[in-house]
Amino acid sequence: MVKLYNSGIYLVNGTDIVPCDENVAHLPSPEVAKKGTMAYSILEAHNTSGDMKKLKIRFDAMTSHDITFVGIVQTAKASGMEKFPVPYVLTNCHNSLCAVGGTINEDDHVFGLSAAKKYGGIYVPPHQAVIHQYMRETMAGCGRMILGSDSHTRYGALGTMAIGEGGGELVKQLLCDTYDVNYPDVVAIYLDGKPQPGVGPQDIALAIIGAVFKNGYVKNKVMEFVGPGVSSMYTDYRNGVDVMTTETTCLTSIWRTDDDTKAYLASHGRLDMYKELNPADTAYYDGCVYVDLSSVKPMIALPFHPSNVFEIDALNENLSDILHAIEAEAQNFVGDAKVDFHMTDKIVNGKLTVQQGIIAGCAGGTYSNIMEAAHIMENANIGNDEYTLSVYPSSMPVYMDLVKKGAISTLMSCGAVLKTAFCGPCFGAGDTPANNAFSVRHTTRNFPSREGSKPGVGQLSAVALMDARSIAATSANGGVLTSATKYADGYVVPDYVYDDAAYKARVFQGYQAPVQGADLQYGPNIKDWPEMSALTDNILLKVCSKIMDDVTTTDELIPSGETSSYRSNPLGLAEFTLSRRDPQYVGRSKVVDKLEKARVAGDALPELAELYAQIATISPDVASSDIEIGSMIYCKKPGDGSAREQAASCQRVIGGLANICEEYATKRYRSNVMNWGMIPFQMVAMPEFEVGDYIYIPNIKHAIDNDMSSIKAYVLGETVKEITLYIADMTDDEKSIVKAGCLINYNRNR
Repeated sequence: MVKLYNSGIYLVNGTDIVPCDENVAHLPSPEVAKKGTMAYSILEAHNTSGDMKKLKIRFDAMTSHDITFVGIVQTAKASGMEKFPVPYVLTNCHNSLCAVGGTINEDDHVFGLSAAKKYGGIYVPPHQAVIHQYMRETMAGCGRMILGSDSHTRYGALGTMAIGEGGGELVKQLLCDTYDVNYPDVVAIYLDGKPQPGVGPQDIALAIIGAVFKNGYVKNKVMEFVGPGVSSMYTDYRNGVDVMTTETTCLTSIWRTDDDTKAYLASHGRLDMYKELNPADTAYYDGCVYVDLSSVKPMIALPFHPSNVFEIDALNENLSDILHAIEAEAQNFVGDAKVDFHMTDKIVNGKLTVQQGIIAGCAGGTYSNIMEAAHIMENANIGNDEYTLSVYPSSMPVYMDLVKKGAISTLMSCGAVLKTAFCGPCFGAGDTPANNAFSVRHTTRNFPSREGSKPGVGQLSAVALMDARSIAATSANGGVLTSATKYADGYVVPDYVYDDAAYKARVFQGYQAPVQGADLQYGPNIKDWPEMSALTDNILLKVCSKIMDDVTTTDELIPSGETSSYRSNPLGLAEFTLSRRDPQYVGRSKVVDKLEKARVAGDALPELAELYAQIATISPDVASSDIEIGSMIYCKKPGDGSAREQAASCQRVIGGLANICEEYATKRYRSNVMNWGMIPFQMVAMPEFEVGDYIYIPNIKHAIDNDMSSIKAYVLGETVKEITLYIADMTDDEKSIVKAGCLINYNRNR
């Protein structure tokens, strides 16, 4: 079904795979042939450094939603921004319910509109479109690059290299700076054959994720979709595969384009955005994922990760064993918490029963997914028992055509509930299941608690990812898990008719047309960033959390869901840091922050006298008043998942000064750590320190400016224990940002 190559490959004539371990003497060198990839030409066109090994990228457009744009605008404003230099789309699809926290969600929306007016932006009001559907419909185009403050910023199927990053990277673009990254490896995703009837884009995506996530095959690399199988899928289908590439931890994606891409753009009034993209006659790739589309069957990603994939039929044949393993994983996740959660109790008469179905967002809520679902459910109903089904079309234009085609009334008559464009089910702010319930969703993620449950107070439900077609089949079967192939009958989705009347009526188009005299409108929850101090030559870190899980997601670092209401209030949001994973972390870090503020004020710190005495044996010439004090977390592999910068900024505003880890799960989280003035330490050895220990690191600024490969640090206690840390490659700007204390300070200093 999916095959990974052990070496680099050449792609010849767009169809022939030639592994490098075969005779390739007649082919150009990899260094020459890598220029034949689509990725190379697009990156070269957007690179301002003149050095393709060290890229400095400027993007054609940017986008943010209402969880992130307030902080980005506030940061850029504090750094001296006067206008939006590129089209910047502010969508309102995450906090659009305005149901939690009084006025604060709508206050953020008012702020966003005022920012679009003041700085010349594009403002998409709540319920009009989810962020990525709007960008597909109006902004993506062949050969372009788009940056978004959401991890699922992916428009590769439309010929656009799109990257999801933390807000700091968008701030740099707003200040006319660049996105700096080493030239990435490029991996060919070779698609062959065509999908079977009943197999949808989520099935293809999950098959790929299952093959490449755990081994890191495409981590921080470009996934370049090539091969004849690309043209077996229409563009709306390709979009559904593409958006899920985020779950592989790749950097970005790009697809070859064809007449169907051209027709998609033309139907959206943007024919001028089309151009043919294909690899050169000979192109070199750093790896290859071969996918036989015809062999992919309906898939399910069981809790608690999109890579935990099974064929639906295989799961149904081995329910007890597989679900027992999920229960064990859940117990490991909740630890000592008293949580009533089971999966095996959902096996009834040998079949797996489901309590909820969701089709939503940038992955599930597309026109073709919902049309297919409606066709499968025609003349069926979901029944009047526990099972429920909610469907969220991804934009008003999609919703309008579904109404005209009759799909909406079909779904409603089956018992489904139709809702507006909203990303809530993807991150725990909409349709949270009941405790001990099992939800199947065509959304993007199924991390622990991402559906909204709270294990810390005894609430836990679980989500599996499935394609809309199989969710419809499950719904038609009364909530019994069912593969869509059982309902496949050769149905062909009718052509989509795009009508942007709703956008014309409601979207504020302010790019290069700011409103004279407009000013930012603040609500009482919108707060400025607190002051953050510059890095000193020597630092003292207190270990405030130590997490030994294989992966720590951004949802664990800062939970999603109801906490989103506080994302415009840095200190308010920081109260939730690690709340679902280590609830004592915030209190520990605040104690450290008080020590640092006392040090800056010149106060004596008698409670640290013994530590200072030990430090004097290491650095006798360093005054205790010159040693910056900060909190630190250790995780084996932090940062899988969301791009949101708050996973790092929340640590920083309550005293965080560093992370130590074995490796960072994603580039974007490591970038967030640096943009918020924290040091991204790593270590090879197992951590021989515990929560409450202090770690002294002398001459840290000198190390950052010189040799970061081996940094001496000292665990203080009854004895002094030397450990070795290191910092992976940083750009000169990143070093300057960390030393300045954060991106805001760095820009102010300039």
